[in-house]
Amino acid sequence: MTPPPLADPAAHYAGRPVLVTGGLGFIGSNLARRLADLGARVLVVDSLIPEYGGNPANLSGYDDRVRVNIADVRGHGIDYLVRGHDVIFNLAGQVSHIDSMQNPFTDLDINCRAQLSILEACRKGNPGAKLVYASTRQIYGTADYLPLDERHPVHPTDVNGINKMAGEWYHILYNNVYGLRACSLRLTNTYGPRMLVKHSRQTALGWFVRQAIDDHEIEIWGDGRQRRDYTYVDDVVEAFVRAGMTEAVNGRVVNLGGRAPIDHLELIQTLIDVAGTGRYRVIPFPPDRKAIDIGDVYSSYALAHELLGWEPVVALRDGLARTVAFYRAHRDAYWS
Repeated sequence: MTPPPLADPAAHYAGRPVLVTGGLGFIGSNLARRLADLGARVLVVDSLIPEYGGNPANLSGYDDRVRVNIADVRGHGIDYLVRGHDVIFNLAGQVSHIDSMQNPFTDLDINCRAQLSILEACRKGNPGAKLVYASTRQIYGTADYLPLDERHPVHPTDVNGINKMAGEWYHILYNNVYGLRACSLRLTNTYGPRMLVKHSRQTALGWFVRQAIDDHEIEIWGDGRQRRDYTYVDDVVEAFVRAGMTEAVNGRVVNLGGRAPIDHLELIQTLIDVAGTGRYRVIPFPPDRKAIDIGDVYSSYALAHELLGWEPVVALRDGLARTVAFYRAHRDAYWS
């Protein structure tokens, strides 16, 4: 199907008040920067909870173009913060699968209660807002068939997947019952500048990038043949921008995806080649990781193309090269 014609994002967002929750994190900060470049009046809300990826350096150079409010979206302050914003990009959340298994009630609080707080605040104080929620393909669990499409059953394999699924469906419910215009984008493995690289609990690829730059040995678990797809952060940001200005996605769940799946061995070999440093070895799965591994998994973005005219454009090698260059130039802001 031919995708719909897209309005000019600059014309749509210029002067428009928008809110980005989780806006000091990886994807949120890249989105906030893009929206500011489009002329939007951007407010970022972030709790800066230690270890969750928020980093003031992520908005470096945008101090006079993006307002920042350090607040927890679970608190009563969110009632005030959502008011007056035409579009709310909801990226606040806990994304570590391992942390969710070790601290399930914290994950429940952040990925469920916080989402209800935002939606209730909008229902009562800003019912005309458009909401775009950041979900994850992790909620599909082990694939029944590939590529994953939006009709695939959801059977998450960890607490994080269950709670993210609930957060997603709160948004769809409030769209259907209360008339809030809300949609959900199910992200696959996103990578690029400003992702957390201090530890491996949130994104394995971020940790691999750090190890390659430091010329360390990267561990590949299993046989290295598990296939995944990867989406460069600029492509993901473009999907959010389009979803925020497209009514056709209201009440819908939409997959994002990478250009093509790649196995872990080829991914790491490409990263090491791009970086010019690093090495790897293949080892058995650690038991806690094996218990929640989902094998091969990659997504179809056909619906995103149909409704948003979106497709990933940045090739993996190019995206990895940009990522390595960014961290080599800004190492001090991300290594400590």
